[in-house]
Amino acid sequence: MTAPGLQRLEDELRHLKSTERHAVIVAIAEARSHGDLSENAEYHAARERQSFIEGRIQELEEVVSAVEVIDPSALTGEHVKFGAHIWLVDEETGKESTYQIVGVHEADIKQGRLSISAPLAKALIGKTIGASVAVPAPGGDRIYEIIDVKFL
Repeated sequence: MTAPGLQRLEDELRHLKSTERHAVIVAIAEARSHGDLSENAEYHAARERQSFIEGRIQELEEVVSAVEVIDPSALTGEHVKFGAHIWLVDEETGKESTYQIVGVHEADIKQGRLSISAPLAKALIGKTIGASVAVPAPGGDRIYEIIDVKFL
């Protein structure tokens, strides 16, 4: 995982523990004050939210405790590997795109952070600038050319 990815997870964990946990306790107490719990939708929704929050806290604690941070700026070379920023062009449409290959828990395709386990990342790993890679897609294979690889 990258350092910014770890920081985002730690921030989420801190927010869940300090803010969300307290808010859901208040919501449960408020819902209890309305009477019969068996038909109290607010109570059931708050308990469900509490269950989600506690599960997410447990998941984040496990991930954060076992993570290995890799600094992409310390890496070099022309081969695509974890942490690399890759500039691609779709050979069929000519559309250019940029991605950074990151850990599973920090991936966000809208932000250009591509999971190391994604089919595109798997196809790119080990390739160099100028290489063409075929990536399986629902409508048939997509072919991308690697324009540039940088470690920022």
